[in-house]
Amino acid sequence: MKDGKTVWLPCHRDQISGLPDGLSYACWDGSGPLPGDPAAVRFLVGPPGPGAEHVLGPVLPRMRGLEVLQLLGSGHEHMLPLLDEMPAGTRLAGGRGVHRETTAGRRETTAERAITLLLALCRGLDRFPARQAEGVRRPEFRSSLHGKRVLVIGYGAVGASVAARLGPFRCEAVLVARTARTTPAGRVYGVADLPALLPTADAVVVCAPLTDRTRGMFDADALELLKDGALLVHVARGEPVDTAALLRQVRAGRLRVALDVTGPEPLPSGHPLRRLPGALVTPRVAASTDVFPSMDTDFLRSQLTRFARGEALDNVVLTTTGAGTGERAA
Repeated sequence: MKDGKTVWLPCHRDQISGLPDGLSYACWDGSGPLPGDPAAVRFLVGPPGPGAEHVLGPVLPRMRGLEVLQLLGSGHEHMLPLLDEMPAGTRLAGGRGVHRETTAGRRETTAERAITLLLALCRGLDRFPARQAEGVRRPEFRSSLHGKRVLVIGYGAVGASVAARLGPFRCEAVLVARTARTTPAGRVYGVADLPALLPTADAVVVCAPLTDRTRGMFDADALELLKDGALLVHVARGEPVDTAALLRQVRAGRLRVALDVTGPEPLPSGHPLRRLPGALVTPRVAASTDVFPSMDTDFLRSQLTRFARGEALDNVVLTTTGAGTGERAA
C-alpha cells in the first residue's frame, strides 16, 4: 500500500467504516477552516452540494501534490474551468460509480422532488408560509394537478420516473427527448416539436441533462410560447433555462416556477427570484435524501481502497495535462 498520503473527506473518518489503513484522513466539507496544509493533500473528495466549484477555486491552487479530485455527483462540467488550478496528472473522477448500483434510488428521489414541487405550485403551497408568519388566514381557490397536460423534458431515467408518477393524478404526460421515437411507454416527441407543444402545456418539468443542445433551450422565445398561468419545474441543471428571461415572465405574472437548480448556482443572495411571488427556489436538494449517505460511503470506501493499493479508480473522466486542459478517459 501507499503510506502516509493525505485524504480530505467531506465527513469524519468514523462515519465510513472499513477505510484502508496507511492513509491520513481529515474532514473538510467546504465550510470552516482548512484541516491542514492543502499542499499535503493527495486525494480530495469535493464538497457535496451545489457551488463546489466556488468553494474549491481558492483552495485548488494550493494543492500542489493533488493526485485525485473525487466528485460525488455524476456531472463534472462545473469543474472544467478549474482544470488549470490542478497539477498536471490529477485524475478527476465522477460519482457515476455511486449510481451504478443505485440508479433507481437517485431516479426515484429526484422524480419525487419534481412532483412535490409541481403539487406545491398547483395548490399554492409556496404562498402560505409567508402568510402563516404574518398570522394571516386567507383561504383561496387553487387548481388541481388532475387532468393537466404536463410536458416532461428529458426522457431518461428521471423523466421516465416523473411520467410514471403523473399517472395516478390522471395527467396527460407528454414526453420530450432529443429525438422523436416510439417506446413501450408510448410516443416520445423530439426537441424540434417543442414550438408546437409548449403552447398546449399546463406545466413543464425539466429533467434534461446539460449539453450544448440543451443549454439555453428555454430562452425568452421558448418561455413566451407557454400560456398564461403555466407552471415550470426545473430539477436538472440550471443552464437549460434562461434565468433572466424566466424572471421577466414570473415578474409579469405569466408563469409560476419551482426551481431546484438555477443558473447561476447558487443565485446571488439579493436575486429577485428569491423573494418574488410565483417563484419557489430550493437549493438543489432533489437527490439529497437519507437514501444517499450509505451509497456515498460504499463508493468512497471502494475508491480509497483502490487508491491505497495503487489500482485503477472507477469513473475517471479525465486526467489533467496542464494549461487548463484534460485528457479524457477512454
